[in-house]
Amino acid sequence: MIKYIGSKRTLLPVVLEAVRGVEGARTVLDLFSGTSRVGHALKGAGYRVLANDHNTYAATLARCYVAADRDRAGLEADATRLLAELDALPGEPGYFTQTHCEDSRFIQPKNGARIDAIREAIAQKDLDPELEAVLLVSLMEAADRVDSTCGLQMAYLKKWAARSHNDLTLRLPDILPQAAHGKGEAHQLEAIDAARSLSADVAYIDPPYNQHSYLGNYHVWESLVLWDKPEVYGVAKKRVDVRSRKSPYNSKRKFHAAFAELIAAVDARVLLVSFNNEGYISRPEMEALLATRGRVTVLSHDYKRYVGAQIGIYNPSGEKVGAVSHLRNLEYLYVVETDAA
Repeated sequence: MIKYIGSKRTLLPVVLEAVRGVEGARTVLDLFSGTSRVGHALKGAGYRVLANDHNTYAATLARCYVAADRDRAGLEADATRLLAELDALPGEPGYFTQTHCEDSRFIQPKNGARIDAIREAIAQKDLDPELEAVLLVSLMEAADRVDSTCGLQMAYLKKWAARSHNDLTLRLPDILPQAAHGKGEAHQLEAIDAARSLSADVAYIDPPYNQHSYLGNYHVWESLVLWDKPEVYGVAKKRVDVRSRKSPYNSKRKFHAAFAELIAAVDARVLLVSFNNEGYISRPEMEALLATRGRVTVLSHDYKRYVGAQIGIYNPSGEKVGAVSHLRNLEYLYVVETDAA
């Protein structure tokens, strides 16, 4: 899966254990699905997963890793055939190469030209949404393997990363068979709308926790999936809608009210809330808020901060500004047994 600042790879065993502890649980709602790493793991454990994220690249990842089933007739064979066809295409420079490889330096131009050719070819095919998602995720992950960043698209490395010189190659994503408890779903709703319209036995809630939006952090993937060739701005060539598509969860002033409304609206017997000690709400505040829904238990997990935070902050001239404050964080998993549990 793609490099991701919000990845819960190290927390997965804790999340899975918490879900397994919910008696009779069959369906899990993932309200901020991101890369769908959690949803993919839950699907693999047999749960029916309802994934949701308002960003298009994240909804596409969920359509591939949660909704699409390897054992669906023809899916794996069609995807394998099409990926081989797409992988054989010669490069043809276009919008992506100009914007993200020449005007900025996220990916080498030779690979940008391949991305342009492959993405245009996918756009020309009349594919069902799940098969198309598998192809788009394969392309996104192939591009991620040859990028030149620290894992965020707010900036690119001053010098080309060693991996960026490799040739872009498509691979079949790790699509799972349908879960024992039923077919998963991928939704693209604002979190509050998903909370109001979707119900599950367990709700996994992992909201943004600071001012940096995931759209801004991963704008290249959003443009790659949407293929709308948007107007861009700044050194990082971000989509202009990064300025307007704002989430209340990226605002210290708005976070508490938005999150309280979300927690009150979620329809699930058990809530699993993932948050860390750098977030807008302190642990005591979070426990008090969640206690309005039921009994709260807190599990903590120590982990390394993302690589950019460990390296430090540099200005556009490549000069280091400021010092690294700390190298590790605490991730909290709040388990809330609601009054309906």
